[in-house]
Amino acid sequence: MDHIAQSFSRRQMLKSAACGFGSLAVAGMQGAQALTGNPLAAKASLIPQRAKRVIFIFMAGGPSHVDTFDYKPELIAKDGKNIDFVGVRTGTFGKQSKRKLMKPLWDFKQYGECGKQVSSLFPHIAGQVDDLAFIHSMHTEGVAHGPSTLFLHTGATNLVRPSMGSWISYGLGTENENLPAFVTISPSAGKGGPRNYGDAFLPSIHQGTAVGRAGSASAVKIRNVDNAMLSDSQRRQRFDFLQGLNSEQASRSPADDRLDATIKTYELAWRMQMEAPELTDLSRESEATKKIYGIGEKKTDDFGKQCLLARRMVERGVRYVSVNYSDESSNPRWDQHSNMPKHADHAEATDKPVAGLLRDLKARGLLEDTLVWWGGEFGRTPFAQSKDGRDHNPRGFTVFLAGGGIKSGISYGATDEIGSIAVDKRVHMHDLHATILHALGLDHEKLTYRYSGRDFRLTDVAGRVVHDLFS
Repeated sequence: MDHIAQSFSRRQMLKSAACGFGSLAVAGMQGAQALTGNPLAAKASLIPQRAKRVIFIFMAGGPSHVDTFDYKPELIAKDGKNIDFVGVRTGTFGKQSKRKLMKPLWDFKQYGECGKQVSSLFPHIAGQVDDLAFIHSMHTEGVAHGPSTLFLHTGATNLVRPSMGSWISYGLGTENENLPAFVTISPSAGKGGPRNYGDAFLPSIHQGTAVGRAGSASAVKIRNVDNAMLSDSQRRQRFDFLQGLNSEQASRSPADDRLDATIKTYELAWRMQMEAPELTDLSRESEATKKIYGIGEKKTDDFGKQCLLARRMVERGVRYVSVNYSDESSNPRWDQHSNMPKHADHAEATDKPVAGLLRDLKARGLLEDTLVWWGGEFGRTPFAQSKDGRDHNPRGFTVFLAGGGIKSGISYGATDEIGSIAVDKRVHMHDLHATILHALGLDHEKLTYRYSGRDFRLTDVAGRVVHDLFS
């Protein structure tokens, strides 16, 4: 029996037994992966697909919706008045206290044919409102940055679950076999850290590939791609030699499928390494293109490069790109508990690059099948904290979407009259996840992975698709 076990691998048994019908069944289930051996091979969607890829622009720290995109005349009228507020933070949960309302620190004005009210913080994004869909009724789990950021990325606050990008990689693969399906640009080491782009229990090939570090000006550079000691031909010779050794070892142990997987992994890594230098070489872009992203301008250069790199990635077939506006401080960039005027600095750093990305995608015809998602882990309260700050608000906040079959020039849902709580057409973070997966042709209830005796999914046991957002 030991001799038989060593002579036949599972793959060989499927090919030999019952005229090979077992092998045909596996090939049918694995689709392109079974034919190419590439675990990231593109897979067909199971439902009509509006978007092929996603760019998530993560504003870490929680931008204030009432100071940016959620115009509240009542908040302006009641500025300085005390209201009864029931706390949601540790030590205040369920307790009622008096809080003083604080009006927006910036003026609002109508923009576009849709007449959307946008504050003066975002004059460039304001110029794109006819292409955007604002969701004003978001609410989420957790009140601290760590749990809320984890929930935004993984659909769970305290359990180790795969990132949304990993689920999309698992469900769709990549459109370019030389690049990963999921990339995160300048991720932070804190507030969830690598778990925000981790694969958890999914196959490790679906983990996000991190490019750059939070707060670093060299975000578009991939370390250890070049080798100054070896020429390209020498590197190729070494790679071919290593793969030859792997193949020889695999031929001697046909029952060990792990060796075959190792060979495929090295091949994939080699292809990625060869394409990465061209991908990250922004000098190939025209000066006109760089200008619309704010590249070359002191305040927008860094984030402009990140946004331009995201466009180059989706243009080449990466499925999910997370662009992180974050740093490594104890308080994420948009987290102003005592200094709301600081919002102006962060808006100035991101407004032009984000608007430039939207314009560039549209001009290249990529916005039609690329879904752009902008937002933070939560919003901020309508009352003052420490004189001119605002506290976390997971009960009502704003995100916006663009492209990928989403209606343009609309505002969906609403918070109450002062922007405190989502009250109309409420959208939970699970609902947003389900909706984005739906745009990609993925059913959030059927995109599952069996682990530890249970079928897991991004939206756990909740979530609904917000069909009204689609055109």
